[in-house]
Amino acid sequence: MVVPRQRPPRLIRPVREPATVPPPLAGPWAPTDARLDRADLLPLPDGAHGPEDVLIDPDGRVISGAEDGRLWCWPVDAPPGTRPRLLAETGGRPLGIELDPVDGASLLVCDAYRGLLRVTPDGVVHELTGADAPVHLADNAAVARDGTVYFTDSSDRFPLSHWKRDLLEHRPNGRVLAYDRRTGRTEVVASGLYFPNGVALTPDESALMLVETATHRLLRIDLPEGRATVLADLPAYPDNVAAVGDGTYWIALPSPRLPIMERLLPHPRVRQLVALLPGAVQPQPRRYGLVALVDGEGRVLRTLHGPDGGYWMITGVRQHGDQLWLGSLTATGVARVSLT
Repeated sequence: MVVPRQRPPRLIRPVREPATVPPPLAGPWAPTDARLDRADLLPLPDGAHGPEDVLIDPDGRVISGAEDGRLWCWPVDAPPGTRPRLLAETGGRPLGIELDPVDGASLLVCDAYRGLLRVTPDGVVHELTGADAPVHLADNAAVARDGTVYFTDSSDRFPLSHWKRDLLEHRPNGRVLAYDRRTGRTEVVASGLYFPNGVALTPDESALMLVETATHRLLRIDLPEGRATVLADLPAYPDNVAAVGDGTYWIALPSPRLPIMERLLPHPRVRQLVALLPGAVQPQPRRYGLVALVDGEGRVLRTLHGPDGGYWMITGVRQHGDQLWLGSLTATGVARVSLT
């Protein structure tokens, strides 16, 4: 089954915002550790690309979803170049992947075109969100111990295929939702967010750590009231967030901030024209690998870089022991790098 793709609005509705200046990659963001350019690559089958997120399950498998809707897995100890095994096919576009704590074996998948899905070990796909709670762009999720799934709905106007238009529009089109396993209902936790993307629960599950791609901010969302507190302004555009389990979090950062994008903020008419240009001539992400480890207050503890772009457009990150696994919106496989 192939899910029909939504048609995006032709025109964006940009608002005037003050210009900002991207901070340099200096201090704790300095590129002193360039190990991402030496990462091992585990490729997808020929023709497949875009393993946006990565998950390591209890069976020691690295799981990721490609642009064509298929979910793949590799052994966590596989040598570089190992080809994956097919797990399932969603028919949409899998993004964030989490383990289902109810049985410890099924997967909870944010599908950009189908909403929140549950994929059982036999490969059967179940839709958890439906017409009663339409989801426009399910992106990344965090699962509480009671099974509640908190996930981002990044834009209520633009599908994943036109995510750049949402960033150019620069309106708070996104929200955080909570799917209650007991009732089957989906409720809004927080709204008015600027392309909310990665999300992770704090160890005590009293709050969510959340990033907004459009405003390059790290937020804390208190539960259950949904009050947002800005913790940090990041020098790069963030994507997925993964909790380590000790109160620290890895953030995937697909690109350092682009000066041209920030200079366009005071010019809504120009942004409207830019959004109509072919994608190839719109502002492009930098070919640069970057991930960061932060604590619960947003303090940067460690950054890993790939200045040569050996593995770039990093959208997924997950720590497993002394290894870091990476996913990318554009790469042809997942990557692995040692933390020691």
